[in-house]
Amino acid sequence: MEGRPPQSDNVREPSGSPPLGEPVFLAVGFLRRAHGLQGEMVMDVLTDFPERLVRGKVVYAGEEHNRLTIRSLRSKGKQVLIAFEEIGDPESTAPYRNQYLFVRSDEIPPLPEGEYYHHELLGLNVFTPDGQRLGTLVEILETGANDVYIIRDEGSEKELLVPAIPEVLLEIRLAERILIISPPEWL
Repeated sequence: MEGRPPQSDNVREPSGSPPLGEPVFLAVGFLRRAHGLQGEMVMDVLTDFPERLVRGKVVYAGEEHNRLTIRSLRSKGKQVLIAFEEIGDPESTAPYRNQYLFVRSDEIPPLPEGEYYHHELLGLNVFTPDGQRLGTLVEILETGANDVYIIRDEGSEKELLVPAIPEVLLEIRLAERILIISPPEWL
């Protein structure tokens, strides 16, 4: 998973970006507050790849996706302290407090074959092997043992929760936006 898109009142695609072909922005952090006198900020990490947040990396803050360049990053317990080239004092952090920090999906490295970022899977149409449509993949829960896919049938508002395990996930066709599953017998 690269990150979770924030929820907002604006019309957004499942990827967290505006429609009409604009770039897909993935949340990698949540900026909390200023720390110290040099413009550092406390940030919650929302990505499985924090090692990709390095000095010189261009990121985007807030709903407006303001472009920032990482000046430094260091651990602080479960959070990190992050500083940006464009921010040099605590007062300058004000517009970025309580804002998501994003990266562009077209700037992240591809995963090995057969592995997918969550944002690539969200919105897939889910079918059984015999062609019965079950709904749309709307959310992925990370449980520790394996992910759980939440599939919603828009017509009935029913939700299916299925484990993301090889016995259930039969085929993923990203280009066609299709996921074929073998639902467990208890569904």
